[in-house]
Amino acid sequence: MAAMAGWRSAARTGEETLPTDTTTARREPTRSAASDAGPSRRGALAALFAAAALPALAPSSARAAAVAGAVRPEDEGFMRVALEQAALAEFPFGAAIVVDGVLQAKGHNLGRGDPTAHGEMTAIRSFIADKGPAGLKGATLYTSGEPCSMCMSAIIWCGIGRVVYAASIAELSTVIGQIQIPCAEVAERTPFATVEITGGVLADEAMALFRR
Repeated sequence: MAAMAGWRSAARTGEETLPTDTTTARREPTRSAASDAGPSRRGALAALFAAAALPALAPSSARAAAVAGAVRPEDEGFMRVALEQAALAEFPFGAAIVVDGVLQAKGHNLGRGDPTAHGEMTAIRSFIADKGPAGLKGATLYTSGEPCSMCMSAIIWCGIGRVVYAASIAELSTVIGQIQIPCAEVAERTPFATVEITGGVLADEAMALFRR
């Protein structure tokens, strides 16, 4: 939370009135308008700060995590499907979606005609058009390049549980423009899901496509 400038209370204390007959009268300070009006401005601002701080008190376990996953025996085979899709595209981004070890959908970047039609997005759209969105829960998505922030957000919203990519954003940036937000950072900033991420599977083969 950004720091806020300090403040000074607007209330001023009243002046005391001295009676002429000091034997019978006592000093009674006049009450300020601010004290009659209720809580001071300082108190109100303190309450505001306390309310704003409440989200920070939430348990750390409420935060999501990008879980680094090990390469599995089946990963190379399904990644080759993604690379085959990538080879069809002007920009070689291809993706494949697998559920319970079975290939369910695939897609590739559709080029300049639709800037949102990245390989991951076309694979997701193909899956939903054929099977509906519910089947994506817990699925694994393979992609020739690390998902950009748009695609990673779509992956999370769909409930896909694992992402396997070939070339990283850092590697892709050597040959093509990339938004410099790792997919793991998007996952870490998501408070309602945990995504397993495995990178570097057949990265050299993927980079060969980008350099062609």
